[in-house]
Amino acid sequence: MRVYQPTARCRGRGSKSRYRNAVSMTSDDDQRRAEEEFRKLADVLPHYMCAYTADGSPLYASDRLLDYLGFTLEDFRADDFQTKAFHPDDLQRVRVLRREAMSRGEGWEVEARILRKDGKYRWFLIYGRPLRSEDGGVLRWFSSGTDIDDCKQEQLELQQLVDAVPQHMSVLAADGRRLYANKVLLEYHGSTLEEFLNENAIGERVHPDDLTRFFEARKRGISGGFPFRNEVRVRARDGQYRWLLFLYNPLRDAEGQVVRWYVTATDIENRKKAENDLLRSEAYLAEAQRLSHTGSWGWDVTQREIIHWSSEAYRVFGFDPSRGPVSWEAARSRIHPDDLEGFERIKERVATERVELEQDFRLLLPDGAIKYAHCVTRPVVNARGQLAELVGTIMDVTEQHQARTALEKAFKEIRQLKEELYRENLALKEEIDQTSMFEEIVGTSAALRRALGQVARVAPSDSTVLLSGETGTGKELVARAIHRRSRRASKSFVSVNCAAIPPGLIASELFGHEKGAFTGATHRRLGRFELADGGTLFLDEVGDLSTDMQVALLRVLQDRQVERVGGAQSIVVDVRIIAATNRDLKAAVSSGAFRSDLFYRLNVFPIVMPPLRERKDDLPLLVEYLTDRYASKSGKKIRKIHKRTLELFQSYDWPGNVRELQNIIERAVILCDGETLSVDESWLQSESTPRIDGGNQLARLGPEQERKLIEAALAESRGRIAGPSGAAAKLGIPRSTLETKIRKLGIPKHRFKSD
Repeated sequence: MRVYQPTARCRGRGSKSRYRNAVSMTSDDDQRRAEEEFRKLADVLPHYMCAYTADGSPLYASDRLLDYLGFTLEDFRADDFQTKAFHPDDLQRVRVLRREAMSRGEGWEVEARILRKDGKYRWFLIYGRPLRSEDGGVLRWFSSGTDIDDCKQEQLELQQLVDAVPQHMSVLAADGRRLYANKVLLEYHGSTLEEFLNENAIGERVHPDDLTRFFEARKRGISGGFPFRNEVRVRARDGQYRWLLFLYNPLRDAEGQVVRWYVTATDIENRKKAENDLLRSEAYLAEAQRLSHTGSWGWDVTQREIIHWSSEAYRVFGFDPSRGPVSWEAARSRIHPDDLEGFERIKERVATERVELEQDFRLLLPDGAIKYAHCVTRPVVNARGQLAELVGTIMDVTEQHQARTALEKAFKEIRQLKEELYRENLALKEEIDQTSMFEEIVGTSAALRRALGQVARVAPSDSTVLLSGETGTGKELVARAIHRRSRRASKSFVSVNCAAIPPGLIASELFGHEKGAFTGATHRRLGRFELADGGTLFLDEVGDLSTDMQVALLRVLQDRQVERVGGAQSIVVDVRIIAATNRDLKAAVSSGAFRSDLFYRLNVFPIVMPPLRERKDDLPLLVEYLTDRYASKSGKKIRKIHKRTLELFQSYDWPGNVRELQNIIERAVILCDGETLSVDESWLQSESTPRIDGGNQLARLGPEQERKLIEAALAESRGRIAGPSGAAAKLGIPRSTLETKIRKLGIPKHRFKSD
């Protein structure tokens, strides 16, 4: 362990000064005398000493060292000396450190285990130092070893003791550098001691919301040199954050200087959770009282004085909490004089009969305003059976009283207006169906009304629906609208993009898998068909399914049963299928890319969503709707649309359909500084760059032709996938679909990028 360094008695500091004196001479005669003196000195000193030539070859060992090893001098000078002497786990480390130190001409210091002649290893602290000539060249290397095995055993015992403590424990240098961490801490982080000590980014383990506070407290405490604490969330090896309480305590030397920091960390997650739950409960209670206009109070029977009033009780009685507690007389004075007698009578009954009672009375405020209050009073008895307190709630029911009066007054009008409201409701429903049918599908154009008319007809049935149309025409919105208007609306609507899932995983995604079905299947997983049981399954981009998956899907549609991957049991499912595609499936059937039997299974009720360029009449309504939506989100008030903007919208062919319109409106709202919305003409010019007729062409092409079309789009967009000028926009398909096709066809998209 790095933190527990050998003590002075283990290091043998007195011998080091004598050693330096013995090797400081530089002339040849002085050198020989020095070596002779060194030999004599080495044989009498209580240390294990040896000498090496300038190139590191063993030259001399003291009698004490030879006796410890059970070697002769010739054994010491042999090539395999180190292999025999050092513990196998320490040998390479010692060799590397010694070789690197000698190559730099520097001394070294290392701890290692050395074999004693009785076959036992003991820990030694080994020093190495050079003897230099007058010109600075190395003449000899001298080394001394001190037996620190007893100290090392003490360290190991202390380490075992520290590792047994069920707390995170670490040791820091005076400047905050890490020196040691116990086993509990390392297991929490999933690190080795070496990794923990060499880790530079301490903050990566602290929760981002606690990072600033953590570093400020740490810096302030370490620089001040005083004990301090820190409560932060720290990430464990499973990726979860838990609250830890850090206690930093300094170790000082004789002069009072900090030489170490001992740090303990205690898991306080449960305590924090309890505190948060308590604070949350108190906040919920206060909020509940505020929302319900209900205050709580307590009244001491003996002192006949208020002992508790909640913030809402102050508000109900019209007092300011910041001015301090309210006396019973002050509160009593706010009760309406005509209701005071009844109030006192009820309070007396609760005290004498010890029953819970309710009452209504009025409060007369200083400004003459009248409030209506509902009070619940309950007695509290102490351990001796004596009445100690009256507690209860006070609710401001002024609004309810006024509402009841208003309702009674309006009852006759409601009866008169009932028929009129009924007729108005029918008219409004018809208007909603015309202008904003099915959530965000806005428009009144003939093309859209035809499509939505079909939606309204097929929704109540369980028939399979095939939605086709260009990207961005709202096929998923229509699918959700069909589900909401069906008898399955209370069940799940499950959506899956067939083009966005790798071919190898699509079966598991749709049908689920059993544990161990394939590498990585560590548990059973339910497929989308099972998740949608009783509801609706939306298969988006169904035209991109592989031939194998088309066969599997056809079998499920025929049998209404699925088998999980790796399973042998058939599972009956009741699912309504809504499929969508931007491909020409009839052309795909003709080219053999899509199975005809699956096509006829899906094409029970086809609905074609019209592109925006065929719905130009809907543009003003769509622009107004989208402008209001995004302006509301950004907190802006936009009242008008610039005339030139509408003209640009009408003349543009909208290759990205409603989705493209949404993006442009959102961008324009962000940049709008006034009350009139306008767009930059260049936005539409750049987006109307001639594009490859992608969606329909890709559906009709084989793999090789499809590859050529995609490569042409990548070349034209210089390798860019997304964005207005990207390859996906030029092909008229979603970015995720294009990425899937690029991976499937093995197209190296990076080679199309230009500097």
